[in-house]
Amino acid sequence: MAAVSLQQLCKVYPNGHVGVAGASFEIADGELMVLVGPSGCGKTTLLRMIAGLESISGGTLSIGGTVVNEVPPKGRDIAMVFQNYALYPHMTVAENLGFGLKLRGHKAAEIERRVREAAVLLELESRLDARPAALSGGQRQRVALGRALVRDPKVFLLDEPLSNLDAKLRQAMRVEIARLHRRLGATMVYVTHDQVEAMTLGQRIVVLDGGVVQQIDTPMALYERPANLFVAGFLGSPAMNRFHGTLRAGHGLMLATAHGEIALGEPPQATALRAWHGREVVVGVRPEHLQPAAGEAALEARLELAEPVGNEVFLNLRLGDLALVSRIPPRPLPEPGATLRLALAAERLHFFDAGDGRRIGD
Repeated sequence: MAAVSLQQLCKVYPNGHVGVAGASFEIADGELMVLVGPSGCGKTTLLRMIAGLESISGGTLSIGGTVVNEVPPKGRDIAMVFQNYALYPHMTVAENLGFGLKLRGHKAAEIERRVREAAVLLELESRLDARPAALSGGQRQRVALGRALVRDPKVFLLDEPLSNLDAKLRQAMRVEIARLHRRLGATMVYVTHDQVEAMTLGQRIVVLDGGVVQQIDTPMALYERPANLFVAGFLGSPAMNRFHGTLRAGHGLMLATAHGEIALGEPPQATALRAWHGREVVVGVRPEHLQPAAGEAALEARLELAEPVGNEVFLNLRLGDLALVSRIPPRPLPEPGATLRLALAAERLHFFDAGDGRRIGD
């Protein structure tokens, strides 16, 4: 396995469109790094640049300490798993797994050994004689993973490998990939638009938007301290609630909004935020930190719909034209249309500059 280093990596197309703008980060040897962002953010382009399938317009890419900007894909010792499984329908599972090794001139005994090892690891040993048409979606995905696995490459690249699976199978395959990574200790770069996949799989996550790296950190660090409004809104389901308004600093912080004043209490960053008195800010609060209040309340909102999903309930609320979501434990619920008094967890509030969206007050 090997570390991967990106230094100011850029991709600019002939028409002037910037696909990736100066991406710089390190992927440690044996790390599972996830690239996440909305469609068109540059994550797949970045992965294809690492693979050698896209030319590099600027910057430096190193794999295992060697600069590979001009090295063709076959010389980079990487293996890629694509969104569509790209299995050969006329070949058996064993033949699909070993085909790449056969092309590279490996001896038959070595191919058989590696195929058997991968099949055992992926629980496919009973399906080696089957063809892809006889496999389930999850088994086909495991064959695609196994085809990369038998190569024993320096780096595994996975481009939205679970997007063709149903929700239940995606969850099962996330566990399979995480388990496989732990067993192999392999360097993996995983691309997805699904923030749940990113949060559950990645040891670290690179969040991209518009070809620009927005933040790089562990899943929980991104969730608890998003660097800007984009990261705050993209990671987390349901998404973070946002209140736009003017910050007032007195005995406790207040936010003057179009829907009235909202009491923010004394958050840990209150002292630093006093410098923002009279300025436009965005206050973010996760659904689990916006709770119905028995005592003092920060605001009142109308209940539009309650969604019980088993171990929790999502309350869809309306404050004027502002949609809010509260996540609460199961309990007896009021009827839609009821007005609920809500409290904000002052110690869990997030503050952002309303102009450029960056995090403030820390």
